[in-house]
Amino acid sequence: MLDISHVSMTFNPGTVNEKKALTDINLHLEKGDFAAIVGSNGAGKSTLFNAIAGAFVPDTGSITLDGEDMTFQPDFRRSKAIGRLFQDPLKGTAPNMTIEENLALAYLRASNHTSPFSRITKADRELFAERLAQLGLGLEDRMKQPVGLLSGGQRQALTLLMATLVTPKLLLLDEHTAALDPATAEKVLELTKKIVAENNITCLMITHNMHAALELGNRTLMMDSGRIVLDISGEERDTMTVDGLLDRFAKNVGRSLDNDRILLSKQESAAD
Repeated sequence: MLDISHVSMTFNPGTVNEKKALTDINLHLEKGDFAAIVGSNGAGKSTLFNAIAGAFVPDTGSITLDGEDMTFQPDFRRSKAIGRLFQDPLKGTAPNMTIEENLALAYLRASNHTSPFSRITKADRELFAERLAQLGLGLEDRMKQPVGLLSGGQRQALTLLMATLVTPKLLLLDEHTAALDPATAEKVLELTKKIVAENNITCLMITHNMHAALELGNRTLMMDSGRIVLDISGEERDTMTVDGLLDRFAKNVGRSLDNDRILLSKQESAAD
């Protein structure tokens, strides 16, 4: 399904601001794989997502999705096949447009309605209301309200629906619950798991929560200094603890993980 082969990227090469962001990244995801990615700040997680989504063309390597070479395709062309959620709930929606209008834009962009004269039908609106009702947030009764009036959790749930209204080939979740309060984050995460499972969506999710990285999906990836240093799945993952994951990381890279945000999430999980 997703094949990333020998992808490397250096920003500002030959200057004092040179930054090697990705180094020889190789990754294969089968259809339906759900991989959680953890790593300290600057490890290259979001840069990897940007490479997949088409924010830049990598210096070397290739990116293939469902047999199609995406390496040189611009981001707007990839958006038909790739859904993405960001940490900031304000991204991904137009605040001055209504819920219905936001859903309509997402639906027309991701579907085969490529004509500038395409219109949303009554059946489309009924689909929007049905899918909104499944979120359990009452948004189906507020379709004419501007998205800017929604709470952060409601907006993130709507963005999730927009990204999956037409089932994408790949879903990228960039810490999409990190800016929400714990109760809301849990609800959005449950909605995520439900939608991904029901539609068998291939998914990559960045998280700072080590516990979640081992609980969600079927694979755990760890990144460091622009490289994938661990890829754990199957029985090994089923029996892996957070402490065991940290030990594996230390053995592989020669030092311990020193990111306060990740370590804090580990402690919070242990206290639950």
